[in-house]
Amino acid sequence: MNQDITVPPPSNSVHKPKLRPTLNSYFNKPTLFKAFFFCFLPFLISLFLIAYLNQSGKNSEMVLLAGFCNDSDIANVDSSESKSVPFQETRTGHACSTMGEPCISCTTFNILAPIYKRLDQQNQSVRESDFRAFWLARNKKIVNWLLYERSSIICLQEFWVGNEELVHMYEESLGAAGYDTFKLARTNNRGDGLLTAIHKEYFKVLNRRELFFNDFGDRVAQLLHVQSVAPFSINQNESVQQEIIIVNTHLLFPHDSSLSIVRLHQVYQILQYLEAYQRENKLSQMPVILCGDWNGSKRGHVYKFLRSQGFVSSYDIAHEYTDSDADAHKWVSHRNHRGNICGVDFIWLRNPHKSQKLLKISWAEAAFGIIKYQLKKVSLAENDAFAFLRADSSGNHVTYSAFCNALRQVNLTGLSHGLSFQETKDLWVQADADGNGVVDYEEFKRIWDATWLQHMDEDCSLEDSNEGIAEDDAIGFAVKKAVLFPHEVEKGIWPENYSLSDHARLTAVFSPVRLRCSKQSL
Repeated sequence: MNQDITVPPPSNSVHKPKLRPTLNSYFNKPTLFKAFFFCFLPFLISLFLIAYLNQSGKNSEMVLLAGFCNDSDIANVDSSESKSVPFQETRTGHACSTMGEPCISCTTFNILAPIYKRLDQQNQSVRESDFRAFWLARNKKIVNWLLYERSSIICLQEFWVGNEELVHMYEESLGAAGYDTFKLARTNNRGDGLLTAIHKEYFKVLNRRELFFNDFGDRVAQLLHVQSVAPFSINQNESVQQEIIIVNTHLLFPHDSSLSIVRLHQVYQILQYLEAYQRENKLSQMPVILCGDWNGSKRGHVYKFLRSQGFVSSYDIAHEYTDSDADAHKWVSHRNHRGNICGVDFIWLRNPHKSQKLLKISWAEAAFGIIKYQLKKVSLAENDAFAFLRADSSGNHVTYSAFCNALRQVNLTGLSHGLSFQETKDLWVQADADGNGVVDYEEFKRIWDATWLQHMDEDCSLEDSNEGIAEDDAIGFAVKKAVLFPHEVEKGIWPENYSLSDHARLTAVFSPVRLRCSKQSL
């Protein structure tokens, strides 16, 4: 139909014949072509651009993340996670250079092993581990976020070491991104364990140790002794390659209050090992970073024990929270299988020469705190508690045998996870201050009233410390920033649409600082 069509005039017409416009004639007219080119075509292009920009706006944050993913389809995350990218303004892996000063970052994350993730609350036996597509997609999201954040140190708990495919995915992805990875399974073939990843751009691993607590919970810990790749400056003329000790662990869940002594004992073993490791290797004091799922909040005995040993919670320092009960629930990091929300994930920091109590004394105070809690739990006030401990003693004092019997009644001894004979004896020595073989009411009251979370005065300061004191230079760390993700948990709220894990991800950024510390023997 491309040929011209004409209409002949009537036979009696005296006018000249008129031609009907053809399709070619329309497109051949310069005016219409210009109108199409300058008006209609730009209109179509603008519609296309508007549609593209609208879609791009919705996915702009995911585009950032997808750039670090091998599979763009897996880059999509839960709606709660797509609201913002953590550390978007100072991506942790590059925060050091962009802020003009050296920094290191650390992420701790309980990633919820598929063997524990329940898919049906009505049928608790249905677990994610039975559905490959589910656990694989979720863990790919986790890996993508870890690669995006690119922290110097990554500490994961509930890592499914029993699945070779998942282990390979993490090790291959993190290895390709420049990390050395170290995994450790829990004892008795429990299926899960720990994974610690150290970025080779920031640290080289000098040594590593594996700790087995040998308790009925089959818990373990990893200790890594690392050295900074880039030297940290002490002064204008000297710089050092700083050494740090990193610990990754996952403490026992307190299914019963009597298990608090187990968790306390696990931390005690970690700190004992730290002391022994530094002593045996003749190491000077250095910063220590403890990461993990501690399965206890700021109100717990483990928190207070670590504070008495000079450790600080990086998140609480960054947000200027205190140790008081008023600040105990300002943030959460976990919704447990009972539906309770609490803050249990910590990155602890202890700087060199930080004032601290003797470890054995801190341990005794913490253990006495648990004993006091167990007695108060059965509504025993101070006088009643003393009478309970005294039992049938003829005098107004507590004997060692009565003390042991009382601990057995509150389930702190006599069980596989309870206090050992030697630990019980050590506690008794602490209680019997005058060493006369019995604990009188005054000695008991000293324990009962003890405020054993006593803040130790700092004997380290920045480089403008007082003159005239024998001092040592040391490199420590200042907490620059700490963020929990998803961000709702920072307000004490657990978002219902968050399904990446039953724990929040905690990342802290540290910067090295020069410390001057008075020489002392701890």
